Amino acid sequence: MQPWQGKDADFESAQEALAAQFLTDGLPVIPPTVDRVAAMLAANHYAADEEISMLPPGFESATAGDIAICAVMAGCKPEYLPVLIAAVDALSDMSFNLVGVGTTTGSAAPIYIVNGPIAEKLGINGKNNALGAGHRANATIGRAMTLILQNIGGAKPGEVDMATLGQPAKYACCFAENVAESPWEPLHVERGFAPDASVVTAVGISGTGEVNDSDSQEAVGLAQTFAQSMLMAGISGGAGLLGGGEPLCLFPPEWAAMFHRDGFTKQQAKQVIWEQAVLPVKKLAPAQRKHRMAAAIDPTAKVIRVAEKADDLMIVVAGGVGRKAAYLPTWGGTTKAISREIRVRK
Repeated sequence: MQPWQGKDADFESAQEALAAQFLTDGLPVIPPTVDRVAAMLAANHYAADEEISMLPPGFESATAGDIAICAVMAGCKPEYLPVLIAAVDALSDMSFNLVGVGTTTGSAAPIYIVNGPIAEKLGINGKNNALGAGHRANATIGRAMTLILQNIGGAKPGEVDMATLGQPAKYACCFAENVAESPWEPLHVERGFAPDASVVTAVGISGTGEVNDSDSQEAVGLAQTFAQSMLMAGISGGAGLLGGGEPLCLFPPEWAAMFHRDGFTKQQAKQVIWEQAVLPVKKLAPAQRKHRMAAAIDPTAKVIRVAEKADDLMIVVAGGVGRKAAYLPTWGGTTKAISREIRVRK
């Protein structure tokens, strides 16, 4: 990619030219002028030609300069660039399977969870409306990653990205864990990073479903509600699983507090949900039953689970006041969540 050669006064012509080259996401972008891109790189001590990774699905070289161009277009502040660098590295891990996520006819999309000191420093929201609008860091980091996947990775809608319907997360989805109101260890610590490390975790999801239980007064009731909400027979899955991979469970602070009050560790919360999140095979349509069970780990099984084992579930505390949780099923392909430390150059 090359910076926009025009001037700030050429805003409208930049929109037309960049859209004509299929470099935008359909929304107006900030023209990535030479000066803007250079300033972002200089602020983070990167050279434009420094290669970060080979980015699927096109396996094109993702340089710091390419990433900075997309960051400028999305409206990122210069200090957001290290998050993007780390997220690009995460997506490039073959275990994430960006080839599948970026090309499927399904609604798969990468989302990004930020932990550690950088989340607060950059103002990445993990509280009220964590998955929604209102915070520049959330919106522009998520948007920049979509532009990176499209413009560097080559996953252009209708050409390589063949999603039948897509989903809003294909525009942008980046948020922080609400560590301040969580009774449990943060996601990044659970995944092996130091408590004071800044980390981004990329997850390939197939959608988002709200789980509402404002009535249960015990954790076991919340667990039952959440488990039953995960049992969607049409969710694309592999090896006989409903969602496979590492399903993401977003608990609001009030839910997490109730589990903690009732003596549940995070691992115990995962276990009680996993044990109940089973769908009888007979509930599947005949043709789907035949297909699913032919690929199952145990073709004689009478039930289908949401994940192979309880620890595959990911529980992240996010959101604000209220008892609304969310289930983000893993895309049915062989995708695994990947975490990378965010390193800020001095």
